[in-house]
Amino acid sequence: MDTQILYNIFHQDAFGLNIAIYFYLTGLSAGSFILSTLAYSFGMDQYKSIGKVGVVLATVLLVIAPFFLLIHIGMPHRAWHLFVYLNMASPITWGSFLLVLYPINCIIYGYFMFKGHIKLTRIFGLIGIPLAISVHGYTGFILAFGKARALWNTAIMPILFLASAIVSGIALMILVCIIKDRFFSKEKKINQELILNLGKLLAWMIVFDLFLVGSDLIVLAISHSDAQAAAHLILSGKFSILFLLVENLLGKILPFILLAVPGFRRLTTVIIASILVIFGIFFMRYIVVVGGEFLPLL
Repeated sequence: MDTQILYNIFHQDAFGLNIAIYFYLTGLSAGSFILSTLAYSFGMDQYKSIGKVGVVLATVLLVIAPFFLLIHIGMPHRAWHLFVYLNMASPITWGSFLLVLYPINCIIYGYFMFKGHIKLTRIFGLIGIPLAISVHGYTGFILAFGKARALWNTAIMPILFLASAIVSGIALMILVCIIKDRFFSKEKKINQELILNLGKLLAWMIVFDLFLVGSDLIVLAISHSDAQAAAHLILSGKFSILFLLVENLLGKILPFILLAVPGFRRLTTVIIASILVIFGIFFMRYIVVVGGEFLPLL
């Protein structure tokens, strides 16, 4: 008797939109926190007015972000297992503790800042910087450790995540500061000098981010066949419009032109550039997470 066995195996994504949002929010939090330390920990007094805004944003975003992670895992009531059953070689284990330590430090840092304790604010600001970097950097390591995913498996991934976090954090800070000054301050007057300085900082960070993306693409394009397939996917495949048009052209290159060209540099264009950057970095997270899983494993 001849027997034929058929297997209908569906390709299942380990990550998805919720994880992309989680990565995005942790990046915004890390970027906001680092900006808040510029004045209180590094003596850049021109950025002192964004210190309190930055720590509030960092804390709120870091409180919201884990909810998307818990929704994704499907059994949030078992999240405590991450703190009991440890695997010290896994970035998820490290990340679980960082997600607890970092917001606690944010609250302490913010408390001393609002109370006016400059010395203690500086101390907890300096402690918080490596925590902020680690909280978002570990997400890049989670992807980079995916050996079978060519789009993820690169040493540049954690650095790329950190750079884009600072980019999006600056853009968010610009918009929040404008809203705060315009609607919630006594003077109802926007600090244009601060906004333009943040705009210049954003422009330089966009250049660095584009350099990292370009370096990653070059290596993918001339590497092994799986890496070339990943490069094809984002350059001319299913994710090409999102990657080339939305993430990079509208989300980085156009904002850089608006921020860097003297003739364009004014408050309105800084606002437009910041909005474009925030959307562009979100799609960067989406493309990396979802696009990295799009090619089936063979």
